[in-house]
Amino acid sequence: MSDSRLAVVEGGAFFLFAGPCVLEDDDLNLTVARGVRAAGRELGIPVVFKASFDKANRSRLASARGPGLRRGLEQLARARDETGLPILTDIHEPAQAAPAAEVADVLQIPAFLCRQTALLVAAGETGRTVNVKKGQWMSPGAMAGAVEKVRAGGAGQVFVTERGTSFGYGDLVVDMRNFSRLRQATGAPVVFDGTHSVQQPAGLADGSTSGAPEHIGALVRGAVAAGCDGLFLEVHPDPPSAPSDATNMLPLDRLIPLLREVVAIRAALTPLVAV
Repeated sequence: MSDSRLAVVEGGAFFLFAGPCVLEDDDLNLTVARGVRAAGRELGIPVVFKASFDKANRSRLASARGPGLRRGLEQLARARDETGLPILTDIHEPAQAAPAAEVADVLQIPAFLCRQTALLVAAGETGRTVNVKKGQWMSPGAMAGAVEKVRAGGAGQVFVTERGTSFGYGDLVVDMRNFSRLRQATGAPVVFDGTHSVQQPAGLADGSTSGAPEHIGALVRGAVAAGCDGLFLEVHPDPPSAPSDATNMLPLDRLIPLLREVVAIRAALTPLVAV
């Protein structure tokens, strides 16, 4: 396994993980990957293409899950080879870590699995960068154990992602204090997931997840102002047609305008940080 992909972000640069929720056909995957690449080039931000080969935690049994491990990794490899972008994908079982690491630069631990010791250690043992999503029920301090497990496995780089905290039975709330608290508790750069944070669990009549995507921009701007180190955004050319997360993805054509706002906020914060 090449060491050239141990660190996907160098020198503390602000960065972006972006792509569709789940892999679709190659045309869609490449359309989004090219859009993500274009955004990174225009704004001067390191970008990583993200997509899942399996959505193992869908609300309903009949919900679309994706192409599966073998075909999904083939699709991710095509996106990587076509665009030159680093790749991020989720793993759900320890046995998926090694094969996924052959293609992906970043292995992501889903929020619902952030305490699964064997999974965290297996991800770390690949030597790849690992992004751990904070569970919706977890405090910032409680995430220190998850990061410890990944580092014990030998991960090349570790990120922690804030994706909202459960509030009542049908909403998530983003506590802007969590970015500094997570960084202090884990010693890891903190990413903000601006799209899963607007999910509304069991918000649809059939018990499926709904969302409030109109709040993505405000939450992203707030998180950047609060000091997050990078962003995670699910983007799609036509979110309503997507097989997963249709109710909370950012339209692809809104990515660059939102990132322009992000860059402006960070520029405004720079003098304050220097002080």
